[in-house]
Amino acid sequence: MPGEAARLLVRFGRRYAAAVRLATLVPICAIALFRAPPEHLTSTAYVVGIAAAWTCGYAWWLRFGQGRMPVVLDVVVLLGLFASVFWTGAVEDRNTGWLRLLVTFACVTCQWHTLPLAGGAAALVAGGGAVALLTAAGAADVDATLVSGTMWAIPAAALSRAAWVLVQRAAQRADRMAAEAVRARGESLVAAAVRAEERELGNSLHDTAATTLLMVGIGQVHSDADWLAPQARRDLDRLHSDSRRTPQHADLVDLLRADLDATHLTVEFDAPARLLLPFDVARAIADSARETLTNVRRHAGTTRATVRLRGDERTLCLDIADQGKGFSPTDVPATRRGIRESVRGRMSRVGGTATIISAEGEGTLVRLEWRAGHD
Repeated sequence: MPGEAARLLVRFGRRYAAAVRLATLVPICAIALFRAPPEHLTSTAYVVGIAAAWTCGYAWWLRFGQGRMPVVLDVVVLLGLFASVFWTGAVEDRNTGWLRLLVTFACVTCQWHTLPLAGGAAALVAGGGAVALLTAAGAADVDATLVSGTMWAIPAAALSRAAWVLVQRAAQRADRMAAEAVRARGESLVAAAVRAEERELGNSLHDTAATTLLMVGIGQVHSDADWLAPQARRDLDRLHSDSRRTPQHADLVDLLRADLDATHLTVEFDAPARLLLPFDVARAIADSARETLTNVRRHAGTTRATVRLRGDERTLCLDIADQGKGFSPTDVPATRRGIRESVRGRMSRVGGTATIISAEGEGTLVRLEWRAGHD
């Protein structure tokens, strides 16, 4: 199947052929009438009128018609017009130039909207027939250039076909490049989706089971803590829920409240009663907040935090603050994914931002901001 560039080229070829035939019609007809002597003016005018009417009709077919029969009719009509040299005195008056131009432009433009075999046959029949008619009318005896000049219609058609073939090949090459770009883009999107899924799975593992196990492993939490088993069940439920079909919207306040219960911190929570957002946005903000509170529990040296949510479904700001020991954000190693991926990365993927303000001994403020239309 031809590509978009090839289809556009076919349409362009037909329209451009129609435009050239119409654009050259006026000067060709003018040459015929101005060069005709008074005694042959009437007969020449009749032939010119037929040529003008046929050219206009053929141009209309090029723009709006279908099929290939008009190409055959075009050759027949052109030869019929050329046969007028027998009764218009065109040979004796050396007034065959306009007919030669009519045939030449027809042979040249025919190559832009036909198959090579059909276009070549049309040019050979039209050009060769015109030469035969002139020869039969005795043009060689009057002026040999009348015949030799008409013969140029055939090589002109050949050059036109060669140029058109080059343009077609360029269009086909453009289509192949476009198809390759679409294929490469599709593969890139699939690969990006796989990487995003793997990254989110890694984030979920980091934020849930991996963190819980690490806290037990380093002795930060005793293995017999009464909340450990429920926390493990919540972690497994969260990992399982990531593979389910998600709803279109979610209440950010509900998600935040559910995560606050699992932080084992004393949290002052200030938020509207309800804030409905697209599910992926609400989930990303809630997960970023949960990871921030997990960092408070693990690193801040305090059991208290403040969570304040302001805004609406178009723009919002979520502040998570603690009065712990603080840290220097610039000193966090690039290999630590808690802040890089689980907070900043998540917010960035939904079009939001995460700003961390902290210093040694001065506590920490994490500000999560999101605005609709910025993803």
